[in-house]
Amino acid sequence: ILRRHGYLAVRREPLGWETLDCGASRAFAVADHQVAHVYVQRSTDIKAVKQLLQQTTGIDLVLDRSEQRPFGLDHERSGELVVISAPESWFTYYFWEDDRLAPDYARTIDIHRKPGYDPMELFINPKLSFPKLQIAYRLAQKFTGFRYYMDVIGLDASPVKGSHGRLPTPGREDCEGPVFISSNRSIETDEIPMTAVKELALRLQFSS
Repeated sequence: ILRRHGYLAVRREPLGWETLDCGASRAFAVADHQVAHVYVQRSTDIKAVKQLLQQTTGIDLVLDRSEQRPFGLDHERSGELVVISAPESWFTYYFWEDDRLAPDYARTIDIHRKPGYDPMELFINPKLSFPKLQIAYRLAQKFTGFRYYMDVIGLDASPVKGSHGRLPTPGREDCEGPVFISSNRSIETDEIPMTAVKELALRLQFSS
C-alpha cells in the first residue's frame, strides 16, 4: 500500500532483487502479526498516510502518537503511526510487488534481515516437489563448504490461519486475552496490565 502510493522506496540490488530502502522512504512499516509500526519521515505526511491506511480493507485502527498513549504504545521508538489489523487479518512484511524480485532472504529463515515478523518461516514451501531432498541438497552444500541458502520458505502467505497482537474483543477477555503463568503465588491477581509485565518479570527473577 505504501509503495503503491509513493511513500515506500526500494533499492534494486546487483543480482536483481529488491531490498527495502528505509532512508529513502517517506514512510515504511515494520510488521509484527496484527500490529505494525509505520515510520513517517516527514511530519507533513502523517495525516495523509493515516487517512490512506484508515481506508484500507483489513485495518481496524490507525493510531497517531496522541492516540497511542492510552494503549501504552507511545514509546520514543514507536512509529509515528501504529496500525492494528481487523480481527481476521494480519500484516506481512512483504514490500515487493513481484515475487521474482523478492530479496534473497525472503525464502529463508532470517529474522535479522527481514523488516518484520514472517510466520511463513514455520512452513515448508508447498510448491516444492521434494522438500526433504531440497533440504538435504542444501545441507550437503553446507558440509562441503559451499555458500548456500536454505531457501525452502514459500511466499504465498495463505497457509497462515491464525495470528495475535490485537487487544481481546470486549467481553471476550477471558478466552482471548494472554495468560501470565508463574509458580510464585505472591503476584497472583485477576488482571495484570501489559505494561506491568516487565517489572513483574524482573521482580520474579531477582527477588530473594
